[in-house]
Amino acid sequence: MRAAWFEQFGAARDVLQVGQLDAPSPGRGEVLVRVHTSGINPSDVKKRAGAFPNLLDDGLVIPNSDGAGIIEAVGEGVDAGRIGERVWLYQAQYGRRFGTAAEHLAIDASRAPRLVDNAGFDVGACLGIPAMTAHRCVFADGDVDGQTILVTGGAGRVGHYAVQWASQAGATVIATASNDADRIECTKAGAQHVVNHRGGDVVADVLAATDGKPVDRIVDVEFGANLANSIELLRIGGTIATYSSTQEPQPKLPFLQMMYKDITVRMVIVYAMPESAKQMAIAAIDEMLAAGALQHRIAHTMPLDEIAKGNEIVEQGSIRGSVILTID
Repeated sequence: MRAAWFEQFGAARDVLQVGQLDAPSPGRGEVLVRVHTSGINPSDVKKRAGAFPNLLDDGLVIPNSDGAGIIEAVGEGVDAGRIGERVWLYQAQYGRRFGTAAEHLAIDASRAPRLVDNAGFDVGACLGIPAMTAHRCVFADGDVDGQTILVTGGAGRVGHYAVQWASQAGATVIATASNDADRIECTKAGAQHVVNHRGGDVVADVLAATDGKPVDRIVDVEFGANLANSIELLRIGGTIATYSSTQEPQPKLPFLQMMYKDITVRMVIVYAMPESAKQMAIAAIDEMLAAGALQHRIAHTMPLDEIAKGNEIVEQGSIRGSVILTID
């Protein structure tokens, strides 16, 4: 099979290879998927760069956790009726070496949910990390109907889905964005108010949108950099659900301020979500896709041969949508 892989850590153009590898066979409880698309996420490029030093201990790694394709065969214990089923893929390269950047993937059947007929394979490659992370951030701490939720980076991969989950569940959503194009995308996704986080006073602008009332929950793309604002904006007993802290990877916590406001901080990563939360997210995604109720931001689509370029685009951090590889 054609596949991309790396055998050492380093810059994308130095270590990523594309060529032929042996195709896998499905083991017990697994399905064999003919992969059509593979999504490149920030966690994928960090792994390739060396964020997990023991990742290569057992040999080469085929990157990327998200993707979509068609089940071609099943292993023992899996219903043969699933053969021919369109599926989306998540957690493909977590706790294992072989991800979605290949023509074929053998993976646990539970990591290959059905992809509804009205969703393309490109959409399927957006769902694992972006949409599931957003769902967990919005709903992990209870019903949001009637609440006010601040989504920082509302036009980003996760933020864009978070705005949609929250607004469609009955929350008043305030999003932050840095330019007019992103403001428009946030509004289209369901944000009632959009605040420019690169100009003016973010706290004052958010409070102006809420008539001075604190927010109930924050879905945060930059935990450390935004923490002071978050503490000021949250109500007593509020929650910060965060999935990234790139600018300040080791933030210092103002313990007393946070304690006196009874703030809950929820760290979210798909891999560590409880299985029950994953199944809730999958069911919600299926329902929303079937209804055509989710918008998707796909910034770039390129062939597998351009995987190094795709990694570089993600690393630059200048795009708001997903980067998708096509595997034909």
